[in-house]
Amino acid sequence: MNIVVVGLSHKTAPVEIREKIAFEADTLAGRLAQVLALPSISEAMIVSTCNRVELYAASMRPEQACAELQRFIGECHGVSADELNAHLYSYTCQDAVRHVFRVTASLDSMVVGEPQILGQIKTAYGHACDCKSAGLVLNRFMHKAFSVAKRVRTETAIASNAVSVSYAAVELARKIFDSLENKTVMLVGAGEMCELAAKHFVRYGVSKVLVTNRTFSRAESLAESFDGVAVNFANFREQLHRVDILLSSTGSPDYVISAADLKAACKIRRYQPMFLIDIAVPRDIDPAAGKIDSVYLYDVDDLQGVVQSNLKEREKEAVKADQIVTQEVGRFHDWLSNLTVRPTIVALRKQLEEVRRKELQRTLSSLGNLDEHERKMLDAMTSAIVNKILHHPTRLLKQRDCDDDKLRYLDAVQMLFDLSVQPPSDDLPELPEE
Repeated sequence: MNIVVVGLSHKTAPVEIREKIAFEADTLAGRLAQVLALPSISEAMIVSTCNRVELYAASMRPEQACAELQRFIGECHGVSADELNAHLYSYTCQDAVRHVFRVTASLDSMVVGEPQILGQIKTAYGHACDCKSAGLVLNRFMHKAFSVAKRVRTETAIASNAVSVSYAAVELARKIFDSLENKTVMLVGAGEMCELAAKHFVRYGVSKVLVTNRTFSRAESLAESFDGVAVNFANFREQLHRVDILLSSTGSPDYVISAADLKAACKIRRYQPMFLIDIAVPRDIDPAAGKIDSVYLYDVDDLQGVVQSNLKEREKEAVKADQIVTQEVGRFHDWLSNLTVRPTIVALRKQLEEVRRKELQRTLSSLGNLDEHERKMLDAMTSAIVNKILHHPTRLLKQRDCDDDKLRYLDAVQMLFDLSVQPPSDDLPELPEE
């Protein structure tokens, strides 16, 4: 049995192609049933996010499976092969395992180390389980992928550095204040970036959120979502002395907060630290404010510099993560390879063992006067003969990888020895050491 992956991602296809072949959640049951009906597919799951659409499958005929899945994607969404094939990729066997492990560990994401993809793949796997399209192979495969992702996050710092402007602001604030508990945040402007940063601040324990905006109703709405307080834009400067952290993004062509405003606030605060994040372009806060004692002022370029530095750190950690992936690919491949050949080898060993025992018993009965030591020596000799006979075919079958040769060898062995082979299962006995 082999793992197969067919799909496309932000790396290979623009959004206009990705959106054409996206799978809606309410259609997944029917689509998975269609995939399972393909001749070469034994198990399947569908991953569909804004950045990637991928089909994972278990198949005894990986090359045939790739071709069938490629056709399925195009026909399912009414997209021609000419339009689609330039963007599709396909992986089989160890390459497929490596790809999925890297995707799940967020090494193939647009932002390396982002946590969302793991949850998305768990959701896709949940759909496959609900639809009973995931069996022994995909169950083991996905659980291994999840454990690889956990190992990567535990053993590397791939997710420890902020790589968004909003989160970089929070990371800097935590360095300045050590703890954000009992701190007050003011949002000047109610745009998406301010809202996202505020969510991060609230998550890390700030006690109060003040929101001001030229449109007061918008300030009220945003403040309500954080259990905060809306402040009238005309007099928000009078509240600056209450503020430990301020984020500003108004779209104003002129400075909204002057150095004089902040000097006055700092005096009332007795020069306790103030952290100011100006993510507006043009800037909202007079840069001269950064020269005031106890004021820490960062603009969007400063934050972008932090983000770029952190991205470089994540790339370094990604090298360590890839080493973990390589280790786990080998382990899963060993399990999967043995899963395919193990039933045949077990059946062959069982048959030869039955022949050995019968012939040994017949011989011992005819000899009659052998003592216990001599009987044990004959038993050991015949066992050694069987092991030596099985050694080469066992090694050959286990070494064959993802090609039709393995199937041909398995079919030949089963036919030549008239074996009754049970389907693979987790409770099959382990193969003896060679």
